[in-house]
Amino acid sequence: MQMRDFSGTGFMVSEIGVGTYYDPGWIVRARLFGSRPNRDMKVKAISTALECGVNMIDTAEIYQSEDMVAEALGGRDRSKVFLATKVWPSHYRRERLLKSLRASLRRLGTDYVDLYQLHLNSSREKVGEALKAIEEQVKEGTVRYIGISNFDAELTKFALSVVRDARIVSTQMPFNLLNRKIEADILPICRENGMSVLAYYPLGHGRLVTSSGKFAEAVKKIQEDHPGKTVPQIVLNWFLSKFDNVYPIPRASNPEHVRENTGAMGWKMDEEEIKMLEQSVS
Repeated sequence: MQMRDFSGTGFMVSEIGVGTYYDPGWIVRARLFGSRPNRDMKVKAISTALECGVNMIDTAEIYQSEDMVAEALGGRDRSKVFLATKVWPSHYRRERLLKSLRASLRRLGTDYVDLYQLHLNSSREKVGEALKAIEEQVKEGTVRYIGISNFDAELTKFALSVVRDARIVSTQMPFNLLNRKIEADILPICRENGMSVLAYYPLGHGRLVTSSGKFAEAVKKIQEDHPGKTVPQIVLNWFLSKFDNVYPIPRASNPEHVRENTGAMGWKMDEEEIKMLEQSVS
């Protein structure tokens, strides 16, 4: 299993993580009716990822999946799992944030999280208050590292200016072959500040799991040099071959997909293959 030092923290994480966001309807059913379709299969998918060597798990208080992550972790060595969760903007005020953090820790069955992320943008006042509150928790030991999510470039710069006694080590953004907007602004900021990117929707909402047209031609040529590699594996490998600070986090929906996704690790495309793949969807 290929591992990387996450943002210079010294924590070695797998090149690919797993996400536990499913869909808005699933979240609404869980919150209003306590119904979580295919819950057991999703827990098994997270567990399968861990069995395959993936040690980065991303969740959030709003996802209704933190307890599922705890169940998947079971009796595994907690110190070897990089556990990331997020706080919702309505909880950015200090006391609400601390209450949310305690609730997340309880659901996750742990006394600390490796990465605590602000889930969405908000006013600078609220973001600043939230970041200061998380800084306190870094000192207390309930949070190891600070992350942000869905912040534009200006709010990212503001967040970096606020945190003094800890570090913002990552941002989480939508990023894939069909949506490369962050390469123009967010990625340069991350490189300048030693931050990683957790890329959600890495398979483009499922649009990149099958191939047609020029994309199919590019995939076929890549498969000639990398026999047995599937379309999702090639798409996910694009991140690993091109960036050393980007971690795709495809969602863990079922064990079979998780196993397939891990096949994106352990090999690399060359520059010509990367360029060919990019041009095929441009």
